[in-house]
Amino acid sequence: MIVPILFLSLDLKGEIKPPRLQDGVDYATSVCNVFERHLVFLTGLIGLLLVPAFKAITHLPPFMGMMLSLSIIWMITEFIHRRKPLEEKGPLSVLAVLRRIDTASILFFLGILLAVSTLEETGLLGGAASAFDRAFTGEYSVYMINMMIGFLSAIVDNVPLVAAAQGMYPVTTGGGPFAPGGIFWLFLAYCAGTGGSALIIGSAAGIAVMGLERMDFIWYLRKITLLSVTGYLAGAVVFILMSSM
Repeated sequence: MIVPILFLSLDLKGEIKPPRLQDGVDYATSVCNVFERHLVFLTGLIGLLLVPAFKAITHLPPFMGMMLSLSIIWMITEFIHRRKPLEEKGPLSVLAVLRRIDTASILFFLGILLAVSTLEETGLLGGAASAFDRAFTGEYSVYMINMMIGFLSAIVDNVPLVAAAQGMYPVTTGGGPFAPGGIFWLFLAYCAGTGGSALIIGSAAGIAVMGLERMDFIWYLRKITLLSVTGYLAGAVVFILMSSM
């Protein structure tokens, strides 16, 4: 993060002015008070952080922990907004958020994951893994493979790409880089998640920004891609150095 910020700071000049009040109305004001906003935010954050603990204790899939966190937030929001008028608490409820879910994105992920499973069953993912193994050999081959997967995630979304990587390289139980918690999977989490930012189409969030903010692909390519790749490579170098110590 520091490296692209340093480069970006060379071009950004001037001061940021906060939005002014218009006609005496503060459009940043919410019907929620500070305590309510902080309570919901901290509950959601803690719920996300405790998902690994939920998985380790219950041995249930991680999405069950996410659903549990969502249900807790639902109960909390219903309780703290119970005395507010319906027109105020309606948009603040979890139900209102669920109504705005992007169903097309969910179907997109479902289709991609089904396609990845098909590629795995036909052996194409195994062939891709063999090609990577032949192309990258030596002490740092695991890192190079992950960095290539990171660049691929700029074209293919990181979620199906990680699923594909799990089909390409099965988890081993005898230790080594492919064991649970091994260096391959740790570095894969960084590369797939960060390398996808090289292009705006590398993540579902980027696709959403293109639609909501009318952000152009070429503008992102000219203004952001180089900064993103610089930060990605800098983080990869730091990870490799830390792993080698």
